[in-house]
Amino acid sequence: MLIKRLYRTIFSVFAHVLNFTGHRKAGVAAIMLCSLPVLFLMIIAPCEAKSPKVGTLDELLRMYDPTECRACHEDIFSQWETSHHARSVSEIFMDRYLKDGVLAVKSPQDATRENFPCFKCHFPQIDQATDTVAAEIAAAILSNDRAAIRKLNISCLVCHRDKGIVHGRPEQGTLYGNQEIPDHSEEKYLPVKKSPIMKQAVMCGQCHGLGPNFEFKYPVQCATLYGSYLHAYIPSGGTKTCQDCHMKNADHSCPPNFARRDEVSARLKTALPLEVSTLAYRFQPTENRFVPLVVVKTKITSKAGHRIPDG
Repeated sequence: MLIKRLYRTIFSVFAHVLNFTGHRKAGVAAIMLCSLPVLFLMIIAPCEAKSPKVGTLDELLRMYDPTECRACHEDIFSQWETSHHARSVSEIFMDRYLKDGVLAVKSPQDATRENFPCFKCHFPQIDQATDTVAAEIAAAILSNDRAAIRKLNISCLVCHRDKGIVHGRPEQGTLYGNQEIPDHSEEKYLPVKKSPIMKQAVMCGQCHGLGPNFEFKYPVQCATLYGSYLHAYIPSGGTKTCQDCHMKNADHSCPPNFARRDEVSARLKTALPLEVSTLAYRFQPTENRFVPLVVVKTKITSKAGHRIPDG
């Protein structure tokens, strides 16, 4: 019904313009005719129906539950479970930062989606929920409910549905991957369409380098990694994508694991090779006094595709 009313409105306006010009300005009429599709899209786009936001954390977690993927993608799921994506709130700093940092809330009732800017990347599912869910998450953080916090993550559906396509809206009931899999829709699974960005750095840049974020109560600028990739690495002749280095052979563990010192050291040794040269000598300020001295020269060469540290 809405579309029919919009069509009638558009053509009514068009008819009035033709009547006003007395059919003497055919050029203007032609331009208006060509503009009808654009005008139609401008009118209907804001009117597109959106799914209602969920009101409980359990509902939200069920919407993004990745366990269905495990049946066919066991290896990938196991890799994901070891990645930081699987613990995007419980690892590194997030829960401590939200509990004790400058963005911390004193009580769950104070929490809203607007004052949880970190969740734009660390738990983007919050966009599908009400402030009641934000209050539930705040309660879990403030009470140190580790079981609840561990459920907050970047699941398969975040990347392969919500973030699978940019400069547009993901289609309802559709997944995105490196190739189209129409028969994936059998039984309870969703069809898979080929994403034009799944192998491109912009896929990762949607979170790893997003900002500044002015839409929140306290605007933040966090990760700038994608920016340094575009502004420094690419202009200097770099040709690799984020996936080339961090998802080689489609490894969904996305190394390095910052909880493992040996893995981080190995990655830094490759990305930031360190050269050290020394010169030892004795300084004789007086006749009978010798002071041992050493000159240490260091050189670090960055072979990473972005500045370090960053996120």
